[in-house]
Amino acid sequence: MSNSIYPPSLSSTASSQSIDYGFDSEHIWHPYTSMTHALPVYGVVSARDCELTLDDGRTLIDGTSSWWACVHGYSHPVILAAMQQQLTQLSHVMFGGITHQPAIEVSKLLVEMTSPNLTKVFFADSGSIAVEVAIKMALQYWQGQASNSKNKLMTVKRGYHGDTFAAMSVCDPEGGMHTMFGQNVTQQIFIDAPSTAFADRELTETDTMALEKAFATYHQDVAAVIIEPIMQGAGGMRFYAPAYLQKLRQLCDKYQVLLILDEIATGFGRTGKLFAYQHANITADILCLGKALTGGYISLAATLCSDEVAKGISQSPAGVFMHGPTFMANPLACAAAQASLNLIKQNQWQQQVSQIETQLTSELANAITLPQVKDVRVLGAVGVIEMHQQVDTASLQQAFVNLGVWIRPFSNLIYIMPPYTISSCQLTQLTQAMKTVAKNINANNRNINFISHG
Repeated sequence: MSNSIYPPSLSSTASSQSIDYGFDSEHIWHPYTSMTHALPVYGVVSARDCELTLDDGRTLIDGTSSWWACVHGYSHPVILAAMQQQLTQLSHVMFGGITHQPAIEVSKLLVEMTSPNLTKVFFADSGSIAVEVAIKMALQYWQGQASNSKNKLMTVKRGYHGDTFAAMSVCDPEGGMHTMFGQNVTQQIFIDAPSTAFADRELTETDTMALEKAFATYHQDVAAVIIEPIMQGAGGMRFYAPAYLQKLRQLCDKYQVLLILDEIATGFGRTGKLFAYQHANITADILCLGKALTGGYISLAATLCSDEVAKGISQSPAGVFMHGPTFMANPLACAAAQASLNLIKQNQWQQQVSQIETQLTSELANAITLPQVKDVRVLGAVGVIEMHQQVDTASLQQAFVNLGVWIRPFSNLIYIMPPYTISSCQLTQLTQAMKTVAKNINANNRNINFISHG
């Protein structure tokens, strides 16, 4: 893709910036790290299109979209212009008793783009909070139906929905990131993770029986089922069959259970559909959105629900929905979201994601011949090489940086979810780096055998 839409590079100005690594190491806590055994960090001073510029002048092709959010790339002029205009007019105002047009315009777009039954929009600060909001909505809905016994959430194993406490309670209870919190996390109901492959049209008997048994046994206690549609993200980048969602929707209707779909990672085109639930042609009662909502330029999330859910909440003993973040519907974030969603509406993403999927499928296929590799899978703009054993993130991260790319492995996965604007040449550099690093992982499948300075 041509970079002509992007403003002139700021690298000359950015390169003069100095990163105080000493202060960072001593005082700043990065995600999922220890303050006594610090992992290396890389100083970024600017970003443009699909490239990050480091403080030493090197540029890296971003294979992560900054944790799956920057789908339009960095420094997109449409989003920057919208934010700059909003910044000079109204950067923030409380949302209690006040409204503003950016929030109204984003809500119009979300109601238009999602299912017809999703008519109510609640803004939040982040994806985790969007999940917290969804859980509260489900619980208050059943309070409004005088069904206080329906106060549990049901979900599948290997899922991930965020790091806050209610969100943690529906993350994987066995091998997930939050198992150490034990009884401090609300105990929920878990079903085995979907086993039916994405390409399969019919559910395995195992999946069918597990779902039917769980609903028959627990439905009187279950307020809602929450699930990541089609792709389980941080739980292992696993793709499962649309038929699973169809069965889930059928059982939720049969047993009067709400269905919450967490599209924070998959929403806005990532899996090849605008929303992943569209693979199954179903609707949600409550829908969580985030990450790509603003194109990754500033934090914003939204939880949408149906008229029925909103009515039930309003009939609960509280009479109102009990949530209200300080930065809810921040005007600057809403301006970014409006610009990002209007870019999505132009439908260029469909061709972009399709081209990415085709190229990933072709270029990653032969990685399966490597003895260290367990599986290779692609869906939309997601490419995954699964290793047989867990890898050493810091070691592989350094190798990737030296190969000129930003790819951040986790667990036993080497994966990319690049910006939709990535060029064919840039994507090839990412896939070649993935295969090179996978090939050179040593016998214990953790550390890399080499560091390339090519």
